[in-house]
Amino acid sequence: MSVHDDLTSVQRCLDDLHRSVGRLEQQMGGGLEMRRVRADADHLRESVALLREAASGTSPERSAATARGGPPSPRRPDLVSIPDTPYDSSLWTDSDDEGLGARDRHAP
Repeated sequence: MSVHDDLTSVQRCLDDLHRSVGRLEQQMGGGLEMRRVRADADHLRESVALLREAASGTSPERSAATARGGPPSPRRPDLVSIPDTPYDSSLWTDSDDEGLGARDRHAP
């Protein structure tokens, strides 16, 4: 089997799992345990969508939205690299040190 065939088979199994979890939820109610099973099943679907995206080269948002049965979401903007050079210290002149308070006041 090819990777595409394997992913399609896994997706079908997850669709069956999703339907079964829905039936169980109707029978047993929406308690904590059921919500955890629902969340785990949803995470599996999203993970398989990411695998499918990696195998085919499409965007992860579109694959995840398609796996949930919704419309594809818009393309995520490209990542912006942040340089390792230090920031200008004048940006922080009027700020408080987190956890230490203001510079001109003393701790009790």
